[in-house]
Amino acid sequence: MAADESRAEFQRQELVRVLLVEDCPDHAALITAKLKKATRLRAEITHVDRVSSGLERIADSDFDVVLLDFSLPDSFGIDTFRRVHEAAPRLPIIVLTSLDDNQLAVQAVREGAQDYLIKREADTRLLVRSILYAIERQTAEDALRDSEERYALAVRGANDGLWDWDLGADVVFYSPRWKSMLGFEVEDVGDSPREWIDRIHPDDRPPFRRHLDAHLAGASEQLEFEHRMRNAAGEYLWVLARGVAVRDESGKPYRMAGSQTDITARKRAEHQLQHDALHDGLTGLANRVLFIDRLAFALADVQRRAAPHFSVLFFDLDRFKNVNDSLGHAVGDKLLLGISRRLEHFLRPGDTVARLGGDEFAILIHRVEDASGAIHVADRIQDILSMNFSIGGHDVMVTASIGIAHSSTGYTNPEEILRDADIAMYRAKAEGKARYEIFDRDMHQSAVALLKLETELRRSVHRGDFLMNYQPIVSLDRGRIVGFEGLVRWQHPERGIVTPANFISIAEETGLIVPLGWWVLRESCQQTRLWQEQFPSEPPLWISVNMSGKLFLKSDMVDHLLGILEETGLEPRSLRLEVTENVVMDHADLAIRNLMELRALGIQLSIDDFGTGYSSLSYLQRFHYDELKIDRSFVSQLSSPGESRAIVETILNLANSLGIGVVAEGIETADQVDRLRQMKCPHGQGYWFSRPLAPPAAEELIASAPTW
Repeated sequence: MAADESRAEFQRQELVRVLLVEDCPDHAALITAKLKKATRLRAEITHVDRVSSGLERIADSDFDVVLLDFSLPDSFGIDTFRRVHEAAPRLPIIVLTSLDDNQLAVQAVREGAQDYLIKREADTRLLVRSILYAIERQTAEDALRDSEERYALAVRGANDGLWDWDLGADVVFYSPRWKSMLGFEVEDVGDSPREWIDRIHPDDRPPFRRHLDAHLAGASEQLEFEHRMRNAAGEYLWVLARGVAVRDESGKPYRMAGSQTDITARKRAEHQLQHDALHDGLTGLANRVLFIDRLAFALADVQRRAAPHFSVLFFDLDRFKNVNDSLGHAVGDKLLLGISRRLEHFLRPGDTVARLGGDEFAILIHRVEDASGAIHVADRIQDILSMNFSIGGHDVMVTASIGIAHSSTGYTNPEEILRDADIAMYRAKAEGKARYEIFDRDMHQSAVALLKLETELRRSVHRGDFLMNYQPIVSLDRGRIVGFEGLVRWQHPERGIVTPANFISIAEETGLIVPLGWWVLRESCQQTRLWQEQFPSEPPLWISVNMSGKLFLKSDMVDHLLGILEETGLEPRSLRLEVTENVVMDHADLAIRNLMELRALGIQLSIDDFGTGYSSLSYLQRFHYDELKIDRSFVSQLSSPGESRAIVETILNLANSLGIGVVAEGIETADQVDRLRQMKCPHGQGYWFSRPLAPPAAEELIASAPTW
């Protein structure tokens, strides 16, 4: 039973392939016999008697070990080993020698042989042990060599510089990469720690020493510190130093080794990302985030009484949209860049100018005890903007509406002072633009009320809390009603009926004018079609509706309008759209395209408030209007001799020569009617004829067929 177990154990042993290079048949037979009877080794033996034959077998087969005799017919001495070792440097070789060859055998071991055996003394146990140990040692050497190669490859791949500090001798080994990283040749850097420490940026040196001392004292598991190093050119690059101390049994460090990595590119990228996060991408000025941060610091200084008061100016450019629409966004961007450079040039060091988005800018002015200093800056802003900007062959001049808020008001939050400067800016814009306004508490209350109104308006648009009134338009020649103007009213749940003057501007700013405008058009067209059926005439009654510029920005505006006409059954010739000169100016290209399409469909076009714009005459012929509405400010002055009467006469003569109809708005007296008839004004509208009426009252008026 024991013999069977031994045989089974022998069969499980891994086969060892042995190449025996021995020219003496007796020695070869003896060695083979010893290996065959070994119990610790299951050997497969290949015997050759020449080195050349052995090299051929090594090339053709895999062997685990070579038993090599030095004295062979085709080779002798150390050359025998060298030939085999060169052919298979990782194949373990055991030298077989006689006593006379002992010195050669020792030399072979020095050159890489795993062992040497004296033939006559090598019994089975010694022979087997030598073979097993040779294979094991060669395996360990191969593993170590592979590990070293992997380590060297990893170091080269990481592109790190290595250092090894002997703390007792106070000398440091710096790898060639460590030196070349700083632009030095190998011989340029010695082995003193000062080669490292003295090249650290003076500002980084104290914190580096603290981190190093803390690690050596055992307060941290490893040293890891980013700092700047001076290179051979005298410039600084960013590096990451890592290291670990080796300690003795008492915990005292006696050696420290680590690496140095060039992180300059990463630091630059981080700096760029930080800059981009705090600056405007177009102009390079501070953005809202950075401006609020500096504003918070200024506010904190004032609250600690550590600094004088400051002011914030918030402004945007008047009619900047017209620059983009008429000259293109590229010109608009260059204009913003030009303005930014001028603002930077005249501001004092320490003050901050920021672009908050679009054409909105903010300026933080330090050391101003009252608003007078900020007013001076506001005047300077208008001065630098008043100088033409020459961009792409165009001379562009802009103005700004400026709001001013001062820290003496008692702010606790930076957002609040910026908000109040914004409120003051909107007041300046509402008061006529190209001016400044200083914030006061009444403005804040107005802004809160305005926000409440906007919220209520948004809710009412969603619910449909609106109704239509209609004011008749009268033929002054016949004194009969020929059409109506549709006027929207807001049915406020608390305030009752609210006129357009109190909510249309808010609807425009918030975009609510778009759904509201389409509702007004649909209601007006539907009501007019009902009256046409109820009160037939030739030509039929027509309806005039004011159209917001926001609707002109819609690419589907024409299709939407045609859909309303088709839905209500109103003929295009019965609809007159009133547009202001600002709509044409602010949306010139799109306005021309849409207006021309509408005219081609038969829809009538009327220019509202004619005479109040600055480009009325130049646009009359270009847009081919069907009608002008003379502004009420001129009609109200007809009873008094002066410019208004001359202006009205000029408008009527111009319209007549161009074949354009005219409606005089705001007629309130019989004298105004008489004078307009004398001037042969074709149509009139105003309280003299009728106030705006609800649909039932308007029907009664139509049915009564009044004449004036």
